[in-house]
Amino acid sequence: MDRELDKLQSFVLTFLEYSTLFLAFGLGVLVLVVIYMYIVDVTQTRQTIRRNYPVIGRFRYFFEHLGEFFRQYMFSQDREELPFNRAQRSWVYRAAKNIDSTVAFGSTQPLNQPGDFVFLNDLFPPLEEEIKPRSAITFGEGYARHPYSTTSFFNISAMSFGALSAPAIRALSRGAKQAGVWLNTGEGALSSFHLEGGCDLVFQIGTAKYGVRDEQHQLSDQKLRTIADHEQVRMFEIKLSQGAKPGKGGILPGEKVTSVIASTRGIPEGKDTLSPNRHPEISNIDELLDMIYRVREVTGKPVGIKAVIGHSEWLDEMCLHIHQRGLEYAPDFFTVDSGDGGTGAAPQSLIDHMGLPVQCSLTLLSEKLVEHGLRERIRIIASGKMINPAGVAAGLCLGADCVNSARGFMFALGCIQSLQCNKNTCPTGITTHDEDLQQGLDPTDKAQRVASYANNLMHEVEVISHSCGVAEPRLLNRRHVQMIGARGVPEPI
Repeated sequence: MDRELDKLQSFVLTFLEYSTLFLAFGLGVLVLVVIYMYIVDVTQTRQTIRRNYPVIGRFRYFFEHLGEFFRQYMFSQDREELPFNRAQRSWVYRAAKNIDSTVAFGSTQPLNQPGDFVFLNDLFPPLEEEIKPRSAITFGEGYARHPYSTTSFFNISAMSFGALSAPAIRALSRGAKQAGVWLNTGEGALSSFHLEGGCDLVFQIGTAKYGVRDEQHQLSDQKLRTIADHEQVRMFEIKLSQGAKPGKGGILPGEKVTSVIASTRGIPEGKDTLSPNRHPEISNIDELLDMIYRVREVTGKPVGIKAVIGHSEWLDEMCLHIHQRGLEYAPDFFTVDSGDGGTGAAPQSLIDHMGLPVQCSLTLLSEKLVEHGLRERIRIIASGKMINPAGVAAGLCLGADCVNSARGFMFALGCIQSLQCNKNTCPTGITTHDEDLQQGLDPTDKAQRVASYANNLMHEVEVISHSCGVAEPRLLNRRHVQMIGARGVPEPI
């Protein structure tokens, strides 16, 4: 009996000894694996989250992979999230990564939601040999000394250096060049990062006139000429208002005003900088037309305006004054922003309830210009929450010559809709000036994703246009689309 107990005791001790050795070995291997994953994560450039949050960031992609299963049984469905649901974001992610965008079994999109679009297919769509390349469109022809022509109908909307990080701007600039689309500088002036990629640029003149103002904060002709001397700067856009906060200016917190941003904008480093809620020197239509004419004469480049439409009487007044004063006073383009546009920070009362959505304002603007005989003179650009092919195609149907997107390209850069844009804590490095968070955003890799997103979206818009029976997207019009009405059935627009 004692011998058996001794054997049992010896066996237990041996087992524990080997178990301890195996545990120690396992822990050692685990430590080595963690170290290896850490080194791989901080040196790779394809995934920002992994680079900014080594090892633990891998869980994000693991759970994203399992997300469709979790959501099916436990969480929200693909079409339930706001401001952009997972289906919308996933399409952008796939397009940016050149992953197959086809889906199986059936659509998860309800066909009875008021405000949604339904395209009307043609019985005899064009054959392959009947399809035409994208037609070119020209801005400022006959009025600007240097008109601008482009075949792109989908471009990068205004996002300033300051609101976005330097790596994000560099990626957008390079990607825009690869895709042949333009990049709007936003109101934060022109930086070296915008110029770096060699893409076409639209310089936005905000209410603070960053980059083109004198010491008295007035518009400077000399600085306008300096900006216009850059061949990449193709057009100028006078910003009157934006969709997320019409009638309100903006603030860039001092913590975001780095030395580079300060020198770019011409403001003191480390101090809060304010943008007025409107241009102080523009208080009526004639003063607006005067500024348009002035900027075009000084720069020689096409000049347009950007605005959210609320009250529409001023559109009639503007058109009448243009006819009275001459077509040279007309804007070369009008960027109509949607009331559901986005921004880095805005009061919820404005972002939720102020300004007409683009479905209304775009048709309103187009009709007004047609009514006054100015549609051929003034090009229309639409912006506001159009990040997928259907939204862009609908914009073209409703009268836009081009569609701009900001948040779509943010998703292409890797944005995960963490809603941290106003806190300088963006985990993907896009809207933060924290260098530790910026380091994960590799401009070279993200530039390719920006280009792929733009190219794949334009390709799918072409697919939609062909299904509607036209040879290329700019031939789309209202008869090709209907909108789901209050009764849940499609209605002509």
